[in-house]
Amino acid sequence: MSQVLHTPPPTTADTPQAAQATQATRSARAAETPARLAERYGLSVSGARPSLGAYVRQLWARRHFITAFATAKLTAQYSQAKLGQVWQIANPLLNAAVYYLIFGLLMGTKKGVPDYVPFLVTGVFVWTFTQSSIMAGTRAISGSLGLVRALHFPRASLPLSYCLQQLQQLLFSMAALVVILLAFGVPVAMSWLLIVPALTLQFVFNAGVAMVMARIGAKTPDISQLMPFVLRTWMYASGVMFSMDHILADRDMPAVVHLLLELNPAAVYIDLMRFALIDSFHAGQLPSHVWAIAAGWALVAGVGGFIYFWKAEETYGRG
Repeated sequence: MSQVLHTPPPTTADTPQAAQATQATRSARAAETPARLAERYGLSVSGARPSLGAYVRQLWARRHFITAFATAKLTAQYSQAKLGQVWQIANPLLNAAVYYLIFGLLMGTKKGVPDYVPFLVTGVFVWTFTQSSIMAGTRAISGSLGLVRALHFPRASLPLSYCLQQLQQLLFSMAALVVILLAFGVPVAMSWLLIVPALTLQFVFNAGVAMVMARIGAKTPDISQLMPFVLRTWMYASGVMFSMDHILADRDMPAVVHLLLELNPAAVYIDLMRFALIDSFHAGQLPSHVWAIAAGWALVAGVGGFIYFWKAEETYGRG
């Protein structure tokens, strides 16, 4: 018996017209941009920058992480030292002692400054808060690349956590400062309540500058090597160890220099704390409209620094 093999009739898919249509469809899909393909299949870019309002809401939702991270970093800071957390108070006190020896005694800057030791210690503690916040912010992204690349979270959490850590450090130091004030006869006064708004404004300012430096440091890690020299120069121009009024009294300086020194944000926050804590530091030693200046710096640095950092949100940890 023989079998006859019949060629099946051509289907629609095998016709030349269908082949041309399939090729045209493939060419059209190949010509589509990745953005159009992502839109078609409902995909979004991983780590894309959210809107400013959404970013603020994300940060607020992670407020407990920010607080816990700051506390953990503070606790671990001296975990390997035998004296442990005692160094949180000992470090700024030793700095103040060195500055007192060099500037107060050897250079004689304590002359004409009432309550010089409280004056000096207050300046050192408040300045250290700003200095440490900015230095920590400079390394916030570049020093945490493992965390940034492993987890998805608003990156501003890192510089904010480091600034909060430095605020906690300052609050520990304030306990020693109160003891020093009382030991040198500075009475407790209602003006001490001004510490709260002064520190709040300073924290906002520090956080804003830290976020600016975090973005710069993420792209240029070498900036962390330069910042100690910049901050040291800034410290000498902020009257930490001496009274700027006494230093400038006998010098014929251009008016613009006096204005810049008066508007120096670090000096403004230091003077506010001295005015709040030391009764011999009177209102006449403060620049005009000092609270407006302090609030203005906090607003400019805080809001401007936050927006500047947010604009590069999708670039952190890449490249």
